Amino acid sequence: MAIALFVRPLTEQEAKMEPGLATDERLRGVLDDLVRREPLFHRPEFGTTRADFEAMTAPDFWETGASGECYSRAHVLDVLEERYKAPPAEEWEASGFRCQELAADVYLLTYTLILNGRRTRRATIWRQGADGWTVLYHQGTVVQDP
Repeated sequence: MAIALFVRPLTEQEAKMEPGLATDERLRGVLDDLVRREPLFHRPEFGTTRADFEAMTAPDFWETGASGECYSRAHVLDVLEERYKAPPAEEWEASGFRCQELAADVYLLTYTLILNGRRTRRATIWRQGADGWTVLYHQGTVVQDP
């Protein structure tokens, strides 16, 4: 699998459009941890097997896809298992990361992802526990290029 990774800061135009999107400095370490894990399910260093993805996701994990469809954990795991039988070549760029604390040890990470030319806004809810990070929810929404 060939993966090209580009992580960049917000452009000036993006910053003007979304001036309130900043991460509280006290969350800098959490932000750094989560940026290393996103885009979700596209980081082979965190696993490529069904067992890896099961460990990464909460038992009640679910996802809203870019299509607007909602997917159960079981469905997402089936799709990932199939995808990683013959991993696709991917080029992606992630930018505009922001982390917000929702509750004790629960965080919302938002960012923009361009994956193979398609731009989406992403939102992932993560929980930090004794065993590390677990994904509770993920969403991708297709957006037009600026």
